[in-house]
Amino acid sequence: MTKAIDCMYYVATREFMEAWDKAKQGELECRMEKAIGGLPRYESIEEMLGLMDRAGVEKVFITQAKMWSYQRKWMYMDTKLEDVLPYTERYPQRFVGLAGYDPFHIKESLAEVERAVLEHGFKGVYVHIYGFDIPLNDRKMYPLYAKCVELDVPVSMQVGHVLEAMPSDCGRPLYLDRIACDFPELRMLGAHTGWPWVEELISACYKWENIWFGIDAWMPKYLTPQAVQFLKSRMGRDRCVWGTNGLPWDESLKQVGELGLKEDVERKLLRENVIELFRLDPLAAKTAPAAAAATGRQ
Repeated sequence: MTKAIDCMYYVATREFMEAWDKAKQGELECRMEKAIGGLPRYESIEEMLGLMDRAGVEKVFITQAKMWSYQRKWMYMDTKLEDVLPYTERYPQRFVGLAGYDPFHIKESLAEVERAVLEHGFKGVYVHIYGFDIPLNDRKMYPLYAKCVELDVPVSMQVGHVLEAMPSDCGRPLYLDRIACDFPELRMLGAHTGWPWVEELISACYKWENIWFGIDAWMPKYLTPQAVQFLKSRMGRDRCVWGTNGLPWDESLKQVGELGLKEDVERKLLRENVIELFRLDPLAAKTAPAAAAATGRQ
């Protein structure tokens, strides 16, 4: 059985999630949260590890998510670096850190991204753009992309619609095309499948070798036929990565097994592609264009 790597999760301690519950009062409740009875929360990291082991999940990416309220204009999910470090420092073989980005405080945010990567071994950045009410290719985002190229780390971006009270058009997958034009060395993950613009994300992946397709935040049985077809295609099998965004690991993996994927395609989806994208394997990092710099940061 393939040991899976989940590319998209969040700080899920009970204390953090209770603070999040209070912060989002008055906002539109995410339909996904309604459907599963609220996002998971654990009494301890060890409890979370037990569920990962039971499901066959080796590693989970913990994102330093920063979500700005479109309606009330404040950072109503402001995950601190210190919120993620208990995962990555206590269990470095099981958790991978992704830094956050605030385009309204660029200098300070870039300094924190650099610290997260160089001092704490985070492997990339995660962006939730919608509440900021700017598109992914806005000029306020370009300093982040330049910094990620400098640090040789990818940026994961939710693309497609958003289920909170925020404008979805900020995350059109086609924006990745323009970003790739200006930053051809930047590795990007279009997370959450890009729905309802799935074909835009597939188009961007087809055109650019540095763009990956994330199937996180969707139970696999609900993936569109276009997404499943891309998964099985000669190109897509090397460019798709699995994640949950808090959906149950065991059920999600069970449904992946029901997609009719070939064994090597399923292994790439659940493990090998995310290792390549985020350079989790030191041997992969040595083959990178920026090998000397990247190896020094492993």
